Amino acid sequence: MYRVWNFVTEYSLLLILGALIALGWANMNPDSYHHFVDYVLIDDFFIGHLHDDGHGHVVRTLTLHYLVNDVLMAFFFAIAAKEVWEAIILKDGSLRGKKAATPLIATAGGVIGPVAVYLGLAAMLGSTTYDAVANGWAIPTATDIAFSYLVGRLVFGGGHPAVRFLLLLAIADDAVGLLILAIFYPSGELAPIWLLLSLGAAVGVFVLANWLPRYLDQGKQDRPNSTWVRKYLSFWPYLIAACLSWYAFQQSGIHPALGLLPIVPTIPHADRAFGIFSQAEEHLHDLLNDIEHALKRPVEIVLFFFGLLNAGVEFSSIGEPTWLVLAGLLIGKPIGVLIMGWIAAKPLGLGLPEGMRIIDLFVVGCVAAIGFTVALFVAAVAFKDSPAHVLDAAKMGALFSFFAAIISLVVGKLTGVQKIND
Repeated sequence: MYRVWNFVTEYSLLLILGALIALGWANMNPDSYHHFVDYVLIDDFFIGHLHDDGHGHVVRTLTLHYLVNDVLMAFFFAIAAKEVWEAIILKDGSLRGKKAATPLIATAGGVIGPVAVYLGLAAMLGSTTYDAVANGWAIPTATDIAFSYLVGRLVFGGGHPAVRFLLLLAIADDAVGLLILAIFYPSGELAPIWLLLSLGAAVGVFVLANWLPRYLDQGKQDRPNSTWVRKYLSFWPYLIAACLSWYAFQQSGIHPALGLLPIVPTIPHADRAFGIFSQAEEHLHDLLNDIEHALKRPVEIVLFFFGLLNAGVEFSSIGEPTWLVLAGLLIGKPIGVLIMGWIAAKPLGLGLPEGMRIIDLFVVGCVAAIGFTVALFVAAVAFKDSPAHVLDAAKMGALFSFFAAIISLVVGKLTGVQKIND
């Protein structure tokens, strides 16, 4: 339990601090807060958000908000992608084989349920409301993997099979979330031809810095070529490829925060993984894990500024999008996980982990309803062109998803969850 708590506090405490400062600042002096968020760093630059300069020319302006949300958050999503990639590609990966089937199907319920509740309730509120909020349908599909895992251990105990089930569901949910962002929330007019640059960067760095040295080292125990590349080039080829891929995503119209994802699979990795919360993970020194370890502290700072620049909403902005996001998370997520998990376990005969009950699926869904980080990010993307009060109201729903932690503890007690400690 201690290493999980340490991970959450080290990795997310600055995020919470940034969000609290933003809330206080935005409610005490909203004008200065929004001036800070939209502060222009470089005008007419090669990166930044597109806009008309007032003279008929379309230019890019790098603001503080763009720097954090579109550039620096790419490292956060790269770390998330690393965990998803290892879970899929490694021989004993947690998202491989029959053992992952039920959590994956339950994940589908955890995505479909919130969307159905969000859009269904929005339609009941009338066409005007529906048109205003419909684009935010993906906000309640998010799960904050760190906080949900911590709360899951508090509810079930570290040794309960439902905790591992929850972690698999959260990792798969992150993977779905990345796909949703890439497909349904382009950052501008789509120009897919630019993705060839991203593909070329990924293939090029994989062949030259990964595959070729290993190919040349076949039959050589001292692996001279791989050793030379690792010693003298280190992560630099991948950083260059990452920059090219990020730029290609920006130019293609796909959200550039996802721009590092094609490069992650090209980096040399160990043939095993212990998981993001495992202390043993610190002892893996393949290049992919070394990069993740090096990024840990910088990403903490990035998350602080992410919270500071995105969570600043006035309490008076609470409105219909707030309740729709919360309903999607607190109602749609548990019901969706329960229904689809039951279908997988019973009618499809895939079963549940030994020691886990059907009702535990509902509790897992309650825990997974903590959206926070990713929900905030999706809200900022989904409503970037909407009136400010709609965006702020949706962000408030993402922030209020913390109440899912309390609900999970209560539901766990009411359903008779037997805690199993490590």
